[in-house]
Amino acid sequence: MQKFYHIVTYGCQMNVHESEKIAGNLVELGYENTDDMYGADIVVFNTCCIRENAENHAFGNIGMLKKLKSQKKDMLIAVGGCLTQQLGKAENLHEKFPFVDIIFGTHNLYKFKELVLLKEKQKKAVMEIVDGDMQIREGDKPFRTSYPNAWVNITYGCNNFCSYCIVPYVRGRERSRKSEDIMAEVRELISQGYKEITLLGQNVNSYGNGSDALSFPQLLKAIAEIDGKFRLRFMTSHPKDFSEELAKVISENPKICKCVHLPVQSGSNAVLKAMNRKYTREDYIDKVKTLKKYAPDCALTTDLIVGFPGETENDFNATLELVKTVGYSSAFTFVYSKREGTVAAKMENQIPEDVSKRRIMELVELVNSLTREHSAKYIGKTVEILCEDFDKKKNMYLGRDEYGRMGYFESNTDVIGEFVNIKITKANGVSLIGERI
Repeated sequence: MQKFYHIVTYGCQMNVHESEKIAGNLVELGYENTDDMYGADIVVFNTCCIRENAENHAFGNIGMLKKLKSQKKDMLIAVGGCLTQQLGKAENLHEKFPFVDIIFGTHNLYKFKELVLLKEKQKKAVMEIVDGDMQIREGDKPFRTSYPNAWVNITYGCNNFCSYCIVPYVRGRERSRKSEDIMAEVRELISQGYKEITLLGQNVNSYGNGSDALSFPQLLKAIAEIDGKFRLRFMTSHPKDFSEELAKVISENPKICKCVHLPVQSGSNAVLKAMNRKYTREDYIDKVKTLKKYAPDCALTTDLIVGFPGETENDFNATLELVKTVGYSSAFTFVYSKREGTVAAKMENQIPEDVSKRRIMELVELVNSLTREHSAKYIGKTVEILCEDFDKKKNMYLGRDEYGRMGYFESNTDVIGEFVNIKITKANGVSLIGERI
């Protein structure tokens, strides 16, 4: 009988790609993907712990399978990712949900196939959490789900230790892949027909980390020189390591998308210092000016946190002013989430929920107004869209331009995976509507 798997992914693009690696393991074992979680023979939760909501959401969905598990004794449930890598969380998970069959962490994801085979041989649950950094292992065969985009890891882990962030504790210290391995993977993806490559790392700007002859700008340039028509993106880019050399490379290579995600988190120097971000507001603005000097049309996106411990009204207003000064194309906005084990969790002056809620609403309103302004400028222009999918509800195809704006359009032929020119006739917030030409 055919066996089916279903993977539930929480969190960042890194997790999305790691779910592709998990899927690759399951395909090798003879499983086939299904969108029906309740009809699957194995359900995998690839978790996130960057914010409390993501953690609670995962726990809630795992708990919902208790009844189903009692009815389907042979069904396997696996939980892995950042949540389980936290100190004591795997044991807590096993105690709270004893029906979970496999528990694994971030450092031993490459062994997932072995863990499944081990569980099939024994009745008791399999729990394996590896402490400490693991060496980079090549040879993954991910079952990719993001065509025409392909995710490519260039670094793992993080050395920055921002005071609010749990990532270094669950992902380990920063390690870089060899440039020749990255280049070989990208070449293969281009030969397979992928039209967009997104390089992934907690901080892509510090690629190399003493273990590779190339800097990140040099790596980016080398990839952009590979033959074929494709786009090249990267995330996430830490401001403290964003260099003039990188700005030049972005401006000089048409394959590199003129869209940079540069998380600022706050516009207040006092808050940035408390966050251990290692740059000031003035430093950040200088980086933006450098980028705009070489690539004046480059779209800039960011991450913003409100309600960080000790954030005053003046601090919050400084963030609003910075957003206006930079004029972001779009932004991801968050209320600070206390994470056990981080420095910020022990800080005094935690911000009341009602204050954080008011601030996030004001910030979102400002960001949305800027997003609408950017979208409105598209009306009447012709842009090149890389078609990604078909929206059945809208009965339209969709894709992004190089600046990251989503565009919808009608087509009599299937153009998923193709570059299409559309003339924008309407702007609707973060998305555009156009006519194929």
